[in-house]
Amino acid sequence: MNDDRFRKAQMTDASLASPDVVLTDRAARRIGRILGKEEPGTSLRISVAGGGCSGFQYEYNLVKDAPNADDLVLAKEGATVLIDSMSLEFMGGAEIDYADDLIGQSFQIKNPNVVAACGCGTSFAVA
Repeated sequence: MNDDRFRKAQMTDASLASPDVVLTDRAARRIGRILGKEEPGTSLRISVAGGGCSGFQYEYNLVKDAPNADDLVLAKEGATVLIDSMSLEFMGGAEIDYADDLIGQSFQIKNPNVVAACGCGTSFAVA
């Protein structure tokens, strides 16, 4: 079977892991702490939306909905992250991390598909 068709077939079903997007332990622990204060069944949905100075931006939303059939589901250390298939087209190969340093705390997505980003660090462009 062609590798691209196999990967697309995997993305169409909700799964508990994917080689396409990595959730670091540090990010999973932080998301797990956030979700622990919410109603049971709450997940973090990360999506890519049009906007920002470079064309696209990430959106983070706490949702109580069950995963859609085409969602990628990342579950680790009490964290459940959902990424829809359209957003996954822009995020394949990305790493979701969490930084806690002197400058501040934030989730960071290290995305190999990004070709340009703005100075604010929240919007990006892809090829």
